[in-house]
Amino acid sequence: MPVEFQDYYATLGVARDATGEEIKKAFRQQAKKHHPDVAKDKKAAEEKFKEINEAYEVLSDPEKRKKYDQLGARWKEGEASPPPEWQNGTAGENGAAQEEHHFGGTGFSDFYGQFFGGGGRSRGFEEMFRGGRDSHGRPEGEEFSMPGSDIEGEIVVTLDEVWKGSTRTISLQRVNPATGQSETDTIKVHIPIGVHEGQAIRVRGKGGQGLGSGSAGDLYLRVRFAAHPDFRTRGADLYYDLALAPWEGVLGATAPAPALGGGQVKVRIPPGTNNGRQFRLRGQGLPKGQSGERGDLYVVVDVRLPSQVTDEERDLWEKLRNVSRFNPREES
Repeated sequence: MPVEFQDYYATLGVARDATGEEIKKAFRQQAKKHHPDVAKDKKAAEEKFKEINEAYEVLSDPEKRKKYDQLGARWKEGEASPPPEWQNGTAGENGAAQEEHHFGGTGFSDFYGQFFGGGGRSRGFEEMFRGGRDSHGRPEGEEFSMPGSDIEGEIVVTLDEVWKGSTRTISLQRVNPATGQSETDTIKVHIPIGVHEGQAIRVRGKGGQGLGSGSAGDLYLRVRFAAHPDFRTRGADLYYDLALAPWEGVLGATAPAPALGGGQVKVRIPPGTNNGRQFRLRGQGLPKGQSGERGDLYVVVDVRLPSQVTDEERDLWEKLRNVSRFNPREES
């Protein structure tokens, strides 16, 4: 199935030789701008937010970025296919071509699904015959029955969906490789509150069709958390890097940090706080399943230095250097 090449560098607005830090910074700027919670046109913002996440998913991973750059070069040469050494085939265990599956609305484009995973995969099936087989190995007695195969895919879930839960509408296109014919199902998927990354959401009866009286297989969607412009996740805990000026670390301060779902929390920074110190805000993380409990928010101090100073500021820094008795090499 032909797909359109996605220019992930253009999506993030970075050069092709951008550093990892430049890619991260561009993602955060774009994600904050197009986050559905702040945009007026939420539907358009959701689509743009998915595009940004997909681009960051690939370009922030050195191995995926290397493959993507190889693929981009081939595309320019008119070869709309990945190098043979990393192409995923669609043949089954017995070498026969399997039905292809393409998802829509999961947070991944067809391009990503075809070349980087995220597309549909069949989990296989088992033959069953009511009444067993005769002496020639043919089904005997009652009706022939073969259950449909299960289908696996991936779905991108935002942290807001983890916090509130949601119902998503996705599409599943099945393409018969022998005939080229396709059919598309529209499926509602319930995202439960507190779903965790890696969890498989099961949609019963939405896998491959069974033969004879065999029941349909199931659809399993593996959860992937969308990258967030502010938070990192570890289980149900959230981590936020709080930027501080040097004097805030020395003198202490009260600084705002974002809260999940909007709003802010105030973080008290005591005097003498070093770079990297963590402050734990209990119960401000992600929900832990349906229990009602929540993880914690860890605020990580990130002391920043000014990249440029005025002449007056330089004089003050030099005065501080001359009067201060602090020597970090002695204290370490």
